[in-house]
This record gives sequence, structure tokens and C-alpha cells, in this order.
Amino acid sequence: MALRVAVIGSGPAGIYTAEALVKQSAGAVRVDVLERLPTPYGLVRYGVAPDHTSIKSIANYLKRVLELPQVRFLGGVTLGEHLSVADLLRHYDAVVYCTGAMVDRRLGIPGEDLPGSVAATDFVNWYCGHPDVDPSRFTLDSPEVAVIGVGNVAVDVVRVLARTADELSRTDVPHDVLQRLSESQVKAIHMIGRRGPEHAKFTLKELRELGELDNADVVVRPEEARVLGSGFSRQVQGNVDVIQAWAAREPVGRARRLDVRFWMRPVEILGAERVEGLRLERTRLSPEGRVVGTGEFETLPVGMVLRSVGYQSVPLPGVPFSEETMTVPNQAGRVREREYVAGWLKRGPTGVIGTNKSDAAETVRTLLADLEGREGVPATATIDALLAERGVRPVTYDEWQAIEAAETELAKSLGRGDRVKLVGLEAMLRACRP
Repeated sequence: MALRVAVIGSGPAGIYTAEALVKQSAGAVRVDVLERLPTPYGLVRYGVAPDHTSIKSIANYLKRVLELPQVRFLGGVTLGEHLSVADLLRHYDAVVYCTGAMVDRRLGIPGEDLPGSVAATDFVNWYCGHPDVDPSRFTLDSPEVAVIGVGNVAVDVVRVLARTADELSRTDVPHDVLQRLSESQVKAIHMIGRRGPEHAKFTLKELRELGELDNADVVVRPEEARVLGSGFSRQVQGNVDVIQAWAAREPVGRARRLDVRFWMRPVEILGAERVEGLRLERTRLSPEGRVVGTGEFETLPVGMVLRSVGYQSVPLPGVPFSEETMTVPNQAGRVREREYVAGWLKRGPTGVIGTNKSDAAETVRTLLADLEGREGVPATATIDALLAERGVRPVTYDEWQAIEAAETELAKSLGRGDRVKLVGLEAMLRACRP
């Protein structure tokens, strides 16, 4: 009898787990991929910048996994609301948790909770059309904005802020969001890193793209482009070369200005009713290699602060969780008997999208070795009857395809490229259940 496995989460980690289960079991498995949203693909759909179509094309690979005969997509099903861990273990031989890292880390400085101080995740979700974020959530009415962080998410946020609405009109940005971007008053964007260029987490391709923006001058202060040491990796040296080249050139008067700052850390977000400024302190490295303040301060007159200093996972109801590592404790993916974990929830927010593939393969090897020879759950124990009893009608893969078709039609009607995302659960359900 085929094993039955529930995978919680349909982002790259969840779908790579489903694929590994089918491959490593030689097809002797039935996988239900449970997702709280009506749409699959997780960060590929709601975390990758809309102008990065090559990365978003990973969805075509993930789509083929969901179309395998051994795999079933069940959208609109939430662990802790519609089903408990106990429910899952009664109906499946094993459960794999793959819900990723969904929230931003905090800065831990005064003023962080002022209106206008925003987690970058919320902003990314907004321009990616996540149904949890209202299209009216952001009004870009401040001439100056700060983005805290020097990783790829920060670069994505900066690039979207710097581009014109015309440049983004061929992407899948929701139409209401595009309208708000077209009304943006932003003229200066400050991207701020605590350390030097050699410590930044950019990938070289993403970094170079900033210097090729048609609508924004990139400015780096020569004294902040300095590096400590030598003998860097090829990737790091590439980043340093690009940043130092920016420091040597003059602005040409484009509509927007991107200030890339290094050796600066935020110490306070200023304002009474909302964000009115950001206080920074210049930094240096101590002999032990720690970032320490120099006592030299500067204030930026920003009306919005976007915090992009890393993702972290959140606990799942009924699942062990370490507040120290912000992950589910595991051994090669094993959490407890018949419970497993994969992806960022397993190892923390490290690596690229493809890293989840090898990570999922390890978890599946552990799972299949643990369950070898075990008698499976009764064939009569299907989750469908329990969900129906609780009034839950999962979104099927065919219904998800109807949502995709509606987004394609919307793009055609607006003259806007291949797809324009529907926003909100109601619009998605109308599209798939007219």
C-alpha cells in the first residue's frame, strides 16, 4: 500500500519535498500538499520581485511537480484552524512541515513601531499581490525613504521603489499597486548597511542591476566604499569592484537618487505620530570583529523606514519550535515520530531557492528510512471527509489553474504583459468558483 504523506506549505521547500517523495519511493506514495492560500509557490509567487521574470520562471518547474499523478494540491487549508497535528497524524503516515520563514527580524531600536516603520516583508507582499496585504496599504508620499539592509531582498525593494510605473507595467504587479507606484513621491532612497561592502549579502547580478536603472543615480561615498583586508572570494570581490566603481562616478541628474551607505547603523527611528527621520551612527569593527559605534551620528529626513535585516520563521500550532534558532528542532529533518521538517523552517533562512531541493531530499531520505516496513494508516482514513465535515472546501489544482487563467485574461484586457495578479481571497475565489 502506498505511503500517504501530508506536506504543509506549497513553496519551493514543500514542492521539492513532494518531488523527492515521489522519486525516492519510486512512485509508491500519495502526497497531499496543503496550503493556507488558494495559490501555490510561496516566495516564488509572493517574494520574488516582479521584474525578475527569470527567477519567477521556477514556477514552471514547480508546476510540473504539482501535476504528478501522485501529488495533490489542497489550497485554503490552514494548520491550527482547519486541521490539527493530531488530525494529520490520524490520516497520514507522515507529515512534513515546510512553511518557510514568513516574517522579518526586528531592529530592536526606539521608534520601530511608529507608523511608517515597516517590515520589508509587508512591502514585498504588497507589490507582489499577497492576499494578506490590502492594495491600499502603502501610500508613497514621502520624498525620502530608508531601506535597512544590504541583501537581495533590500535590493529588490530599492529597485521597485526606483523604477517608474511604466517600467513595471509589463510585470504582474497588481493594477491597484501599479497605480500607487505611479503616484510615488519618492525622490531619494537610502540603503543602509552596518558593515563594509565586503560584508554585504548581495549577489553580483542583483547588485549590477542597481547601477543599470534608467530612473535613478546610484551614489556611494568614497570613504564608505573602503574595505578591510584582501583575498576575498570571487563573489565578494565582484561586489566590491562594482561598489567602488559607483563611488568613483558622478550623478547624471536622473529623477531619483539611490544612496548606498556602508558603516552606518540605525539607532533610533524619529517621529511623534509617524516616522519623521532616522538616526544613524557610524560604525567600525572592533579587534574582535564586532560592529561597534564610533559616537558619530547623522539623521536622515525620511518619512518611511523599511526593515530588511533577515527573515525568521514563526511557530506552528502543536509543533516544537526553538525561540533561540527560530527553527523547528530536528535531526536530518526528523522532528518527532512521523513528523518532519524541510526548508527554512528546518535550517533557517539560508541559501537560494534551489538549496531547498537538496534540503528536502535529506528530509525525505530520513522519512522513508523511518517508515520502511511500517503498516500504513487505513485506506478509509481520508482527509477529505474530515474537511467536508468541518465546512472546508479546499481549492483544487484545477481551480488554481482557473485563477491563473483569470490573471492572464486580466493582463490582456489591460494591455499589460503576460499576467496581472488578482488581489484578495474574494477575487481569487470568484475566478475559480464563478
